[in-house]
Amino acid sequence: MDMQAVPGKSPVVGVVLGSDSDLPVLTPGLEILEKWDVPFEVQILSAHRTPTEAANYAATARERGLKVIIAAAGMAAHLPGVLAAYTTLPVIGVPIASGELRGIDALYAMVQMPPGIPVATVGIGAGKNAALLAVELLGLADPVWYHKLEAYRKEQAKGVLDKNTKLQKLGYHGYLARAKEAGK
Repeated sequence: MDMQAVPGKSPVVGVVLGSDSDLPVLTPGLEILEKWDVPFEVQILSAHRTPTEAANYAATARERGLKVIIAAAGMAAHLPGVLAAYTTLPVIGVPIASGELRGIDALYAMVQMPPGIPVATVGIGAGKNAALLAVELLGLADPVWYHKLEAYRKEQAKGVLDKNTKLQKLGYHGYLARAKEAGK
């Protein structure tokens, strides 16, 4: 396997890229998985150029210990649907902005799956949300993941409240001036 977040532990999340150019979009999510010690693997497989390998990856995912698959693809974006057709594990699709339609075609391909073969789909380019959704699914069976998500959400809330306190103190003109000074 290409990468594991926790050396020596079997991956529980499989991340499949339709192309190596998709890796930057998934990196924020991979960083969360690494930070939280979620064992994962990353593969580059194509629904069109390596269909046998993609099908085999999905068909053997459960017996290899995976609990959820994240699949990123652009343009026609068949990869998440192909993987979902070969496994009963949850598949999370990440549409990649590419081509003339900038990811709208990929989004539609993922959310418009035929009845019986669902693909959970996050927003275009939302690799971070895909990882968070994968951890939410893992948290259904393992409280370790639930508690990490709970702490993450509290940290997010604190960040928003801290910004609001600053806004209330400075007023919007002062807030904008400070943000501009800070290069934001």
